Amino acid sequence: MGAYKIPAKVKLVIALLGADQEVLARARTVLLEKFGPEEHALPPIPFVWTQYYRDEVGDSPWRLLISYENLILREELVDIKRLTNDIEGVLSRDGIRCVNLDPGYLTLGQFFLATTKDQRHRVYIRDGIFVEPTLYFQDGLFHPFEWTYRDYRSGVYLEYFQAARSKLAYQMRHQGQPYSRRKAFTEPVEADGNQELPGNSE
Repeated sequence: MGAYKIPAKVKLVIALLGADQEVLARARTVLLEKFGPEEHALPPIPFVWTQYYRDEVGDSPWRLLISYENLILREELVDIKRLTNDIEGVLSRDGIRCVNLDPGYLTLGQFFLATTKDQRHRVYIRDGIFVEPTLYFQDGLFHPFEWTYRDYRSGVYLEYFQAARSKLAYQMRHQGQPYSRRKAFTEPVEADGNQELPGNSE
């Protein structure tokens, strides 16, 4: 029988989709208050991959990805998803959602997104929330699954997660100390291939 083991903490990443950059800035401020300092952000870029959210965020929405310095327990993602759903309601205009917030967590081996919708590849956690494996890390790079959303397959996203993973690797080597507090001339922070770090079993 295997020994019980609590997995290492993981990195919170939230994808913001907004009707305009003003609402993204408002949402970003609220998230900062809830989750602490930002670590790594993909600057707002036009969201061009689908028209699924058109009725809520219009024809020309913007996408922003943010990771946070404070690591979380995996099971916290359920409460975070429910909280971000509440934030969407607070920031709505005339009862219509104008910003979409999709939290997920990053490990050294995968990226998972939280969702309220069931599908064959999603796993139910609790309180109406499922998780979806979205990316996996192999041979030094992130890769999509067959079901991964089109935007998460794009080069700009994969480069973003590669950089976020490097910062997570640094934190795991340095007892959770954020990458922003590193000292000059420290050792390289890039994880080499599929190398496991202390506390990581993926």
